[in-house]
Amino acid sequence: MLQHVWERASQARYLTSLVIATDDERILNAAQEFRARAILTRSDHVSGTDRVAEAASASNAQIVVNIQGDEPMLDPAAIDAAIIGMLEQDDVPMGTLKKRIEHAAEITDPNVVKVVTDHHGNALYFSRSPIPYARGGPAEHVHYFKHIGLYVYRRDFLLSYSDLPVGPLEQTERLEQLRALENGYKIRVIETESESLGVDTPEDWERVSALYEKTAAVNISMETE
Repeated sequence: MLQHVWERASQARYLTSLVIATDDERILNAAQEFRARAILTRSDHVSGTDRVAEAASASNAQIVVNIQGDEPMLDPAAIDAAIIGMLEQDDVPMGTLKKRIEHAAEITDPNVVKVVTDHHGNALYFSRSPIPYARGGPAEHVHYFKHIGLYVYRRDFLLSYSDLPVGPLEQTERLEQLRALENGYKIRVIETESESLGVDTPEDWERVSALYEKTAAVNISMETE
């Protein structure tokens, strides 16, 4: 799965370099087997963002992208869209992606993180619960959006992220992006049409594996025609 994420991220046009940051030597060794650049970080980080901040401290990159290793179907074009969204907004220190939910079961699935935004595309809140709550029954004019696990940061904000206090919302929801909102920072949320299937459970892995095999079969068929 890690190699799939690496290969797809490598296709993004706006990424100039890729580094796998991990605190597990097994992951480090696996990355080196397919010749990915990888570094070993401290093991006491509270979140993935804290780990990315350590890795970024050794780089001069002004824009840093955090691509989670459990998103093997992430579209390279979606990565580029998130980066472009940040480049167009100088006053926003952090960005991410959202996708309109098409399957009703995902609305109540706690493994699918939901997000609501304001009229300017900035995040109001992220939750594992359905947001907004439709009081009185389903509302046809309300659309639900799921969060795609990718983050874009400006360097200065990322390096100071670990110093921000962890608040009760982050602790309760166990969502690291809430730390930025709780401390008064904006998160720009770019909508994408690309589906991304995060692997949070064994069932998720089975579904992604089946989809990947189906896609590979189609590609082989196209190449042989």
